[in-house]
Amino acid sequence: MKKKNTVVIGFIGTQLDNGKGSARWEKWRPTVALTQHEDVVIDRLELLYNGEPTPLLDQVVQDIGTVSPETSIVPRRVDIDDPWDFEQVYGALFDFARAYPFEPDREEYWVHITTGTHVVQICMFLMTEARYFPGCLLQTSPPRRHAPGAPGTLALIDLDLSKYDQIARRFSREQQDAVAFLKSGIATRNVRFNTMIDEIERVAIKSRAPILLMGPTGAGKSFLARRLYELKKTRRRAAGRFVEINCATLHGDGAGSTLFGHVKGAFTGAMSERSGLLRTADKGVLFLDEIGELGLDEQAMLLKAIEEKRFLPVGGDHEVHSDFQLIAGTNRDLGREVAHGRFREDLFARINLWTYELPGLVERGEDIEPNIEYLLREFGAEHGQMVRFNKEARDRYMRFAMSQEARWTGNFRDLSASITRMATLAESGRINDAIVEDEIKRLRQLWRPFRDVAQAATDLDALLGTDAAAQLDQFDALQLQAVVGICRQSQSLSDAGRKLFAVSRTAKRQPNDADRLKKYLARFGLSWDDVHA
Repeated sequence: MKKKNTVVIGFIGTQLDNGKGSARWEKWRPTVALTQHEDVVIDRLELLYNGEPTPLLDQVVQDIGTVSPETSIVPRRVDIDDPWDFEQVYGALFDFARAYPFEPDREEYWVHITTGTHVVQICMFLMTEARYFPGCLLQTSPPRRHAPGAPGTLALIDLDLSKYDQIARRFSREQQDAVAFLKSGIATRNVRFNTMIDEIERVAIKSRAPILLMGPTGAGKSFLARRLYELKKTRRRAAGRFVEINCATLHGDGAGSTLFGHVKGAFTGAMSERSGLLRTADKGVLFLDEIGELGLDEQAMLLKAIEEKRFLPVGGDHEVHSDFQLIAGTNRDLGREVAHGRFREDLFARINLWTYELPGLVERGEDIEPNIEYLLREFGAEHGQMVRFNKEARDRYMRFAMSQEARWTGNFRDLSASITRMATLAESGRINDAIVEDEIKRLRQLWRPFRDVAQAATDLDALLGTDAAAQLDQFDALQLQAVVGICRQSQSLSDAGRKLFAVSRTAKRQPNDADRLKKYLARFGLSWDDVHA
């Protein structure tokens, strides 16, 4: 196996690394001394410095080039207004770590904690133990007896991460608030999706008209709705709250009360007044997920609330006011729902001004990898430990995730659950081949019923035609597909009938299995020759 390159990450010491004239070589300077050890080869030094470049930085770079020309030096500017402020230092290092292209399969990282303020050293320690810097701590010290030019000693510390989880979680929670908006950004490489997001952002800033987000379950409608609210709030386009409800959870009389509120005594059990979600969302954003599940009466009340900003609470005689922006989500084809009388045409027309269809994960294969990175960062922030894949494990998982075998029926929810499982099982922050193989088996098992249904749909499309197959209830589709499968395994109509009616035929004096099967197939316009071909 090829030896990994050794990379040191550390701050230049404004005091310890300082020195002038030839006398500087008689002084122990920790950053320069790193490269003076004859038995240690440092391939690259990531030299962090604060503010503008200084003559000290130039001097240190020049001196290292003299004693260790094989060491590549990369000065990295890290802006910290107050190097004694924990929040500033940790935030700056966190941003640096997120942007740095770590390659732990090719490089070994040593994090130098001898230089910098005490706050800098502590934060470097915390970043390393939480695996944001995927390496070991490097601590150096001067020689016990002064000797001009002596490099001193160095010690590598491989942290036992389990000892420091509580500290890491405490700092991680503080950082979550500071970077919450940044982490809510949608990482995408899909050109069409990216173009759509750009337009949505422009609409969110310029318009308060309803926005309709369509797409399959788990495609990210709720995530996007919350991001839009954060964007509007940041731009001072929304002063109120973000209120979210899944309309599939609203049933009966409680639906109107939940949305529009009620007055005291409006119905049995209404012991006090209730404001309702529409009033709670005043000056803010109301996200109605699965709006297609809303009852027709509630749809009529919602239309009035959108158009007039006024509505009657349940049991009330006086209208109340609420100026909210509606974002609606649905996994249904609302146009078809209108045609079948299950959704009001006037409400659909009102919320259909800005309509966007979010594609499923299968349609955004190029976005799987950046979303994996986002999910791992999110897991690290929540649990105080950065988790990464081994190279072989990552390649194996990506091949499966991008293959036709990966159905991603739950879309990003499936991906999130998958990454969470692997990250939880990872030892020392590394997801290996065994963990990936077990996860692939779990996903195959999870998607098996959907694969069978998809196969059934494909077969029925070929037999009945796409339009006719789409009109079948899932119950009839699955039953018909099972019958077709038995027919294809049988020698004749009678043979298939005997298999299909093996139990009920015993109760008949003269069972006519072939006739029963023939009549069943005829209900769908099919014959024996159609299904046995």
